[in-house]
Parts: sequence; C-alpha cells; structure tokens
Amino acid sequence: MKTRLFLLVLVGFVPVILPAQYWHVGGMLGIANYQGDLQDKRFTLQQAGFGAQVGVWYELADKWHARLLLSAGNIAADDKQIARNRIRNLNFRSQVAEAQLGLEYDLLNPYDNRLTPYFFGGVALFRFNPYTFDSLNRKVFLQPLGTEGQGFFDGRQKYQLTQLAVPFGGGLKFALSENVRVRFEVGLRKLFTDYLDDVSMTYAPGPQLLANNGLLAYSLSFRGDELKQGEPYPNSTAVRGNPGSKDWYYFSTLGLTFRLVKREDRSFLGKSKTGCPSF
Repeated sequence: MKTRLFLLVLVGFVPVILPAQYWHVGGMLGIANYQGDLQDKRFTLQQAGFGAQVGVWYELADKWHARLLLSAGNIAADDKQIARNRIRNLNFRSQVAEAQLGLEYDLLNPYDNRLTPYFFGGVALFRFNPYTFDSLNRKVFLQPLGTEGQGFFDGRQKYQLTQLAVPFGGGLKFALSENVRVRFEVGLRKLFTDYLDDVSMTYAPGPQLLANNGLLAYSLSFRGDELKQGEPYPNSTAVRGNPGSKDWYYFSTLGLTFRLVKREDRSFLGKSKTGCPSF
C-alpha cells in the first residue's frame, strides 16, 4: 500500500519540478496476455484479459522521452485449450499490477511527422497472485499451498509475488494536433520467474505433498482426476512444467496522450507559431 501511494504521489507531483511544456500525460486501454506452461502462444485473443495503463512522459529531446507508467491487467490460461495439456487439467487466473520506468525513442521526429513509430525499454516492478477455483467452485490462491512441494521437497521454496521485470516493445503515435496524440503500443515483459501460472518443475511425490502441504495442495497440483476418465496422480519424475523457459506477459493497448502546456520553442509539422513555414 505504501509503495502504491508513493507512486501515485510521484505521478501527480513530479511534473511540478520540471517545465510543464515538456510533460505529457495519458491513458491506454486494451488487452493483457500471458505465455508460459499453460499457454505457449503469444498475443492470442483466445485467453486474453483486460489491460489498462496510465502514465507520464517527459521530453528529454525531440525524439527521446522518459516514461513512468502504471499498468494493470488480468491474465488467465486453461489446459483445456491445449490438447496435449488436457490430461493435466490445470488452470489459473491472476491480476498483474506494474510500475514501469523507462526510455522511449521515436524513429521519426514527432514535430516533423504526424505518424511516428517508436520503441521503448526499461525496468518494472510487478505483483501477481495466481488463483484458481476448486471442484466446489471456491476461489483458492495457489502460492500459499506449495503445489510443487515448496517448503519440503528438493529444496524448493515459495516464489515471491512481487518481482522485477524488463519491459520493452514499440508502437505508433499519430498526432491529432500538436498537443494530442493517439498511441497504439505492444509491450512485452521479460520475467525472471517461471511461476506466473504456479507451474514450473516436476510433480512432488503425491503422498509427501498430501502429508506436508495438505489435501488442497495435492488436489490442485494435478487435476486429471476431475476428468471423466479419472487420470491418476503422476509420479515425482513426471514433468509438470518447463523450468528452462521463464514466463511472459504482454500489454497491447490503444489510447491518448496530452501535453500539459503548449510548447512554444518548437514548430509542429514545419509550421511556425504564426502559421508560416519555419527554416
């Protein structure tokens, strides 16, 4: 809570410190996506969730901007959507909240071109908390359960719900006017965790998982027994996930940015402030 309050204060009051004519504020709406052990495709609409971003941009130069964005989205995946994973029968959902600090570079000068492609990169702090619904349709958060034997098996420890990420991507900006731009952006997040979906390694031994972490951890570690054919719990050497490939999440958004105060020291699309061409 203190971290969120600090970020909100930062977004609200940092523009006071530097000249207002170089600041832009904006918001974007779109979809959030995930890629990992329950979803191997990128940017699929099949299991996409809602995503939103708000932020501030500061012009360091005509083609360079510093950016601070707050993002939130819903991600989800279900083994029922991938044929080879149906026997495992796992699913998860999670809200993702992110604070991102980075740099943005325009390939074309936005004061000389109405349409401008751009790239960005930076660092982000994000929080996630995967959950599912049990066979009685009760919402259950997965990390506390230790579904892969965290806390007792093979030195595995519970993963952290707040972690660092490397955001990068690109997009297009279209100038409706000197101070208002439409923005379409696709942003990827390189993660350092494989537990965004609570799935990573091999199965923990069933009897030990039941004894150490309880019935709920055991029943949600493998859900093939909920299927009509009643699949048995796998042995401890069976692959549950792929620890060699970290998870990802993405935002694809469309929105608007607004300059706080008109910039007086730079012409727009080759026109001076009097409407004549600038040289």
